[in-house]
Amino acid sequence: MLLSKEFNFDAAHNLVNYHGKCEKLHGHTYKLKIVLEGQPDAEGMIMDFCELSEIVEENIISRLDHTYINDIIAQPSAEYIALWIWHELEEKVLRDNCSLYEVHVWETATSCVILRKSDIN
Repeated sequence: MLLSKEFNFDAAHNLVNYHGKCEKLHGHTYKLKIVLEGQPDAEGMIMDFCELSEIVEENIISRLDHTYINDIIAQPSAEYIALWIWHELEEKVLRDNCSLYEVHVWETATSCVILRKSDIN
């Protein structure tokens, strides 16, 4: 069973190892989707949505929102942002009944990267 929660944050970046429009400083309203895989616990939940929100807000949104992402991730493509988020969250959301399954990062309404557990292992 899968559980997901979506978040938004605004940030600026530029792609220093890229030659094109995105090598210049610019910003996005990013959309982030965190997906957990697991089975309901004794309370009937994979994870309480409030708990997941607190974990993501504290460890991801508070660190990326209204920042220059290059100060955190050297080449902040959507792919590398998704990898960074994965590594920041994987242990924090791990429970006996669930684990991190996917991280989705949208730079625009039509452009998204999906990082799956199978991409990591």
